[in-house]
Amino acid sequence: MVSALANRHGTVLRNSKERALVAEARLDGLLVVLAFPQTYVNLSGESVVRLVRRYSIDDLSRVVVVHDELDLPPGRVKVKEGGGTAGHNGLESIRDHLRSGAFVRVRIGIGKPPGRQEGADFVLRRPGKVERNEMDVAVEEAMDAVELVFRDGPSAAMLRFNSPRPA
Repeated sequence: MVSALANRHGTVLRNSKERALVAEARLDGLLVVLAFPQTYVNLSGESVVRLVRRYSIDDLSRVVVVHDELDLPPGRVKVKEGGGTAGHNGLESIRDHLRSGAFVRVRIGIGKPPGRQEGADFVLRRPGKVERNEMDVAVEEAMDAVELVFRDGPSAAMLRFNSPRPA
């Protein structure tokens, strides 16, 4: 998703000393740093905290984390300000390293694992063709959500993306 967003804004992700692929982009004149940690998910906070320091981000509501969400149906995108981690190891790492959960989350639903399959195995498996198509649409929506968060704020993004969808 991050590489697609970088591409949308005509920039390329590059290696950084913060253990992330990073690109800088302009969104309506605002500098936006796009980053994809190059750590294991459960260590992603190490990268995020380094980026927050590098770019002197003192308002954590300006940090937007895009992540998969088992508690949302496949392809559903929602925006959330702060809150718990729902056991997501990556979010726990980010919260622990920032010493706050006040960042914004763009959640991309992947649904619950079928039967007794473990969540980690479900998340790491290769999606089928139908799921892949749903995810492609969700990635486009997630990019729109990230842009809206930076352009108009988290509340506007939540109003647009969290509203019930027509059946």
